[in-house]
Amino acid sequence: QVALVESGGGLVQAGGSLRLSCVASGLTFSYYAVGWFRQAPGKERQFVSAISWRGCSTYYADSVKGRFTISRDNAKTTVYLQKNSLKPEDTAVYYCAADSRPLSVINHSNPHDYSYWGQGNQVTVSS
Repeated sequence: QVALVESGGGLVQAGGSLRLSCVASGLTFSYYAVGWFRQAPGKERQFVSAISWRGCSTYYADSVKGRFTISRDNAKTTVYLQKNSLKPEDTAVYYCAADSRPLSVINHSNPHDYSYWGQGNQVTVSS
């Protein structure tokens, strides 16, 4: 059974940092592309970042470029999202998602292109 479990969220002041982790089980993780999405109350799920199987290709939403960094450790079946210079508008529930198809095949920013999802992790940035 496939499971993605996010952790590392919480409450932080504007300008602070957090690192989210997404631990995968039940799949051959090194062959899965992984994306991070976020959803604020009353808004649609929004693409944040994505990383290819081996971590060679990464993508970021314009709103987080230069502040967030995605990385992965396939030996630990874990993907990380390092978030620096956090802003109140980064407040949302953050989800990781995975798909067995390469990022070159899927639309990495489309949540419907991912097969598996975590349960979400709340990040709140206070001003």
